[in-house]
Amino acid sequence: MRNSAVVVSLAELLEEPENAWTRELSLVPPASAITVPAFRSALKRTWEVVSILLVIAACVFWAMFLRPQSLGGPAGYILVSGHSMNPLYHTGDMILVRHHDTYKVGDIIAYRVPKGDAMAGAQVIHRIVGGNGSKGFVVQGDNRTAPDVWRPKVSDIVGSATLQIPQAVVVLQFLRSPLLLGLLAASFVFVFLLTGGKKEKEKEQEQDPEPAPPLS
Repeated sequence: MRNSAVVVSLAELLEEPENAWTRELSLVPPASAITVPAFRSALKRTWEVVSILLVIAACVFWAMFLRPQSLGGPAGYILVSGHSMNPLYHTGDMILVRHHDTYKVGDIIAYRVPKGDAMAGAQVIHRIVGGNGSKGFVVQGDNRTAPDVWRPKVSDIVGSATLQIPQAVVVLQFLRSPLLLGLLAASFVFVFLLTGGKKEKEKEQEQDPEPAPPLS
């Protein structure tokens, strides 16, 4: 049995030198036929592993920093309405706030109106200008000349401002629009047809493989 090396007998070279070399070299597959599929397979496996790691990292980041407080996380999402925090915040902005154990003067906080008030439960986002967490903070809007009538304590505070998303209300309205739902549906159908077509083609190739070229 011949091994992978090219072996040409002396008799064959003397009788038909050109045909002998051609016949033996045809048995050796080209380098591209070996390296390219292996490289693609390795690249595909690497990308799958990287994709899984990225998804895991995104989930961990969301759980640690962006998970809403309603789900046990530290984050709160406040949609600004009104002009009391102009020019820093405007109506339609979304503010990401994070809960802390302590707060200080100068922090912009979102708090719930304390119980017992007609507006109890409503959320307000203003700046701390005095007071403390045990007796209640004095808060005031940057665009107001007088402080709020409420004195929120730490238990009433949702969190302090961390990130501002200008005019997020426009994005939220778009996410709820029929146009986006139609685009998503069309995208799903396109991806399904594309991947389904590739799978069918791969199945056909597996069932009817191309015949190997005859040896010369």
